[in-house]
Amino acid sequence: MFVYLGFYLHILLSSALGHTIPEADHTSFVPDSEGDLLFLLDSSGSVTYDEFANVKEFIGDLLRPFKFGPQDVQASVMQISTNPTLEFPLNQYTSSQDIQKAIQSIRQRMGDTNTGKALDYVKKQLYAEKFGSRNDVPKVMVWVTDGLSTDDISEPMQLLKDMGVTVFIVCTTGRGNFEELSSAASQPDEKHLKFVDKDDLGIITKELRDSIIELIQAKRLHALDITSTSFRLMWPRLLSKVTGHYVLEYAPVAYPRQKTQEDLPGDQTSFVLTGLTPSTTYQVTLYPESNVNYVGPQSIQVSTLPGKYKTILISDPTAHSFRVSWGPHMDSVIGYEIQYGPLPSNSVQTVHVDSRFNSTVIEGLKSNTTYLVTVSAIFKSGGEKSLSAIACTEIKGTKVKYLRIEDLQSNSLKAVWGSADGDVQGYQIRCRRQAGRSMISVAPETHSVQLTGLPEGSTTKICVKPVYRNGAGKNLCKKVQMHSGNE
Repeated sequence: MFVYLGFYLHILLSSALGHTIPEADHTSFVPDSEGDLLFLLDSSGSVTYDEFANVKEFIGDLLRPFKFGPQDVQASVMQISTNPTLEFPLNQYTSSQDIQKAIQSIRQRMGDTNTGKALDYVKKQLYAEKFGSRNDVPKVMVWVTDGLSTDDISEPMQLLKDMGVTVFIVCTTGRGNFEELSSAASQPDEKHLKFVDKDDLGIITKELRDSIIELIQAKRLHALDITSTSFRLMWPRLLSKVTGHYVLEYAPVAYPRQKTQEDLPGDQTSFVLTGLTPSTTYQVTLYPESNVNYVGPQSIQVSTLPGKYKTILISDPTAHSFRVSWGPHMDSVIGYEIQYGPLPSNSVQTVHVDSRFNSTVIEGLKSNTTYLVTVSAIFKSGGEKSLSAIACTEIKGTKVKYLRIEDLQSNSLKAVWGSADGDVQGYQIRCRRQAGRSMISVAPETHSVQLTGLPEGSTTKICVKPVYRNGAGKNLCKKVQMHSGNE
């Protein structure tokens, strides 16, 4: 099992030090905001009832200060399950009170985690009349997930971002694949990808809301998808194709004479600057040139990210250890400091690693425990950069007690298993065959499932594993030769 996680320490610092989590942030009314906000909630069987309730409260607190209406903010909620469920479209509610009631009345659907299917639905319906979106306002999507998806998300997510949607991802467990989630979120991922325990969502409410406000404040030039060599500029529709055009100028603040100019049509509302220098602040000015009305210029400063050092890999977990790896290797680093401690706790231990190595095994840990791990790179210049990740040790005896196959037919079978030890939240059953694979999730009290539609005469591998609050247990698998139709 490999879990990729990389995020910044300040998100989980309060929890790691045992500080009290702040009350929900009831910020006063947010003025001059105009945008369409879509929330995707993981409603599948891998999400517990308590976690789903916490997520609803988190979204309610996040939206509380906004003014809703056709000239202000619109919000929509969709549940991710076996099939996507649109709870309410963007234009259904025009008051904060109605939004809050609608969110609290949402009921969990259970089923599979078909996130890709939900994203594809959003992509197809985003500008449909019944969806209620507006053509000339920023689009922001917040996906709250436990980190698991049973289908591919890469293609539909990229298409949504190509349509101008800014994507924030909040992962509430340590099971998420960091590389997959980082690729799915808008850039930079330290701003758009958050890993936080389901009980600590309040920690990031204000930070996430402020990031959304930056995007949807009316009549404002802003930057997003910032990388070390590029960023995307977006602005509201100030002109039209027939009323004028834009002149965009940008240059490094330290070298203003290295100015570059772009001429853009009046109906354009975004532009991507590429080929930029890492760790550099740019002065950007947008001049609306109109032959009808005067529209003043807008200016911002945007800093590109430094060179890459952003990945932590947690691998080889056992009940009492796991391996921590990081990268890439950098010649400018003289050593690494690894700090780790159980959550929530103020107990922290430290390990020092020579700069020649980029991994180490942490041992002597408690089983079935979530740890906060921080890797700090110490640079020759005296600087320091830290990245953090959540790591989970395994539970002892996390396999189901037995797995047997019954009622074997030419294209169907029944899998029966014995319960696993510990506080099981459910079971995942995977069916692997030459033509592909499928997965279903069932409740903890279910210990059998009927599998149909299997190819005659094929070799099928059936695997069952328990799911716990902090991760999945181990697979118990059996290979089955399906009967031929003439047998």
